[in-house]
Amino acid sequence: MKTIIVTLLTLFTAVISAFAQDFQGMAVYESKTSTADFKSNFAGNRDITPEMQKTIEERMKQMFEKTFILNFDKNASIYKEEEKLDAPGQGGGMRMMSNMMGGGGTHYKNVKEKIFTVDKEFFGKEFLVKDTLPKLAWKLEGETKQIGNYTCFKATAVRPVSQSDFKNYRRKTEDKKESDKKEEVKVEGKTETTKTTNLTDGWDVPKEIVVTAWYTPDIPINQGPENYWGLPGLILEVNEGKTIILCSKIVMNTKEKKEIKAPSKGKEVTQAEYDKIVTEKMAEMREMNQGQGGGRTMQYRMGGQ
Repeated sequence: MKTIIVTLLTLFTAVISAFAQDFQGMAVYESKTSTADFKSNFAGNRDITPEMQKTIEERMKQMFEKTFILNFDKNASIYKEEEKLDAPGQGGGMRMMSNMMGGGGTHYKNVKEKIFTVDKEFFGKEFLVKDTLPKLAWKLEGETKQIGNYTCFKATAVRPVSQSDFKNYRRKTEDKKESDKKEEVKVEGKTETTKTTNLTDGWDVPKEIVVTAWYTPDIPINQGPENYWGLPGLILEVNEGKTIILCSKIVMNTKEKKEIKAPSKGKEVTQAEYDKIVTEKMAEMREMNQGQGGGRTMQYRMGGQ
């Protein structure tokens, strides 16, 4: 297997150096995130009618199934969601939720300079996230599979999860939910347990996830979807947590050249600063909902525990 890997790295270096300066390509990716955890959040809720459940599932599908376009050259790329007209009811909050699930904005990365820039909209404010490209410790495997017309090789890595990455939110275990939500109070000399549940109470985000990528040395470009890079070939598939990103189309040496440049609008912040802004805002919303005791908040008491 070591011989195969060395050969791939040698081939990658040789071929990429032979590419013309104006080389450019385009790849289409289909991204799908499992909605099982989210759907279970509504299960058994008598306030949700079958019609409402159907509407929720349709909107969740639109949020969790997306098409992205990756335009790339030797050194840089732009990864952007395919533009579509908003369906009725998809403005405002639904668009914001869609953006939080990985859609919207332009994701630029330069593998030569090892930097990335992403423009994001959060609660009506525009942010420009600029930072160093995360470098994963890829483990190159000998396993192969065919994706379209390309032979792909497997690589795995473990990466930390951003606190603003809502795609990887998961339901808390029962033990963790109880420890997070229960508090004892004295009511008329009797101890009761008050349990408050709202939109984010039952959710948690893992600190890290295992990533499996499939790349093809046939396209010796150090690129891939989102912030993935660093392999000896274009990454055609990524499995990360509950999300699968799969390339469905590739066009090499495109006739119409796409300008590949970083977005520039928005308040400039680092990834860590943006994560802090998002988590603080979500905590603020949670406190507001709990204080209102209605809307998206559901409060109830469990006595005698």
